Amino acid sequence: VMMAGGFLFLLYMGWVTWNSRPKENQTEKNRFTAKKQAAFAAAVSLLNPHAILDTIGVIGTSSLQYSGLEKWLFMAGCIAVSWIWFISLAIAGRLFQSIDTSGRLMLIVNKCSAVVMWAAAGYFGALLFSN
Repeated sequence: VMMAGGFLFLLYMGWVTWNSRPKENQTEKNRFTAKKQAAFAAAVSLLNPHAILDTIGVIGTSSLQYSGLEKWLFMAGCIAVSWIWFISLAIAGRLFQSIDTSGRLMLIVNKCSAVVMWAAAGYFGALLFSN
């Protein structure tokens, strides 16, 4: 069920990303409020079957080899890396926005992202339908 959910999720997100059109010189009025942006990020993170599989299947099973203090340090390391990664993405997004005022470069990035999502969906689909 999780594999099928991940397959459908990636197909849909690829389609949405492929069809998204960045706006030129987006004004402050057109941007999400902080509350809407946080709600969107939480929904995408919590409803993403691939992220759930990674959390349980990769991080969860990797943590089984640790006990006591080592398990707490592993948890702290996972949290720190996650925060560093997402803060870095936010900073990179802000810098990218200031560099690409026309939106053309973002359009190319969106197309490449959609292709990567569809490739991952294809991989999930091949695994799902080969059994």
